[in-house]
Amino acid sequence: MATLLWQDGASGFFQAGGHRLEYRTVGPEPAVAPTIVLLHEGLGCVSLWRDFPEALANATGCGVFLWSRVGYGHSDPAPPPWPLDYMTREAETCLPLALDAAGVERCILFGHSDGATIAAIYAGSVSDARVRGVVLVAPHFFTEPGGLASIAKTREGFQSGKLRDALARHHDDVDSLFNGWSGVWLDPEFARWNVEDALTYIRVPALAIQGKEDEYGTLAHVRALEAAAPAPVEVVVIENCRHAPHHERRPETLGAVSDFVERLLRMERAGAGAAP
Repeated sequence: MATLLWQDGASGFFQAGGHRLEYRTVGPEPAVAPTIVLLHEGLGCVSLWRDFPEALANATGCGVFLWSRVGYGHSDPAPPPWPLDYMTREAETCLPLALDAAGVERCILFGHSDGATIAAIYAGSVSDARVRGVVLVAPHFFTEPGGLASIAKTREGFQSGKLRDALARHHDDVDSLFNGWSGVWLDPEFARWNVEDALTYIRVPALAIQGKEDEYGTLAHVRALEAAAPAPVEVVVIENCRHAPHHERRPETLGAVSDFVERLLRMERAGAGAAP
């Protein structure tokens, strides 16, 4: 049952799992069109999607629902240390509550970085008929030395003050957020983290988008998805692009996503007996 107000451009807060979470809605409500659910990166939040939700709604005709997870943006704080399985916990406990709060009926999960991992875990671990497909942008399913080195470099930038100042404009408790997130990724125990098992149970079509010069992960992640998922997987590798294709190479990203969504809707109409 929906517990938040859906209007084009609406924003506010909803309750889920005992936490107060900020949200934004863009485009048509769930009763009118499918919903693209945006899951942000490890240092992201509602405001850091910038105007991408509007561009996505315009390109696809879908509604777009986004929120800041616990510890992010203007949502309730999450003091460190964070559990090493925080992405799995988010997928299995918080994500379905957010879908319920928004009144989602048919959706495509669109995740970036940590958000892509959460989307993949959900699609491969939770039986939810509302989820018709997943878009995974710069996903990670295991750690890599190069990615961990980039996170260590990011921590240096935060400690120097410049990155902290930039993030503080978007997060109420930026120190707890950054220390919680980086503390997990740079924990020696986390080097063995791996969620590839979930990929073998993804039963909905997937689109994976990766910048070829991504500093946080190699193409090994999308190749692992291709090899493991039993459902159809499309991979788009964007040249001259790093970790955020939806910001760095927006036209290519929107084109790939809108084509993917149109195919999903065509298959849905055909399955329902309507003309494709």
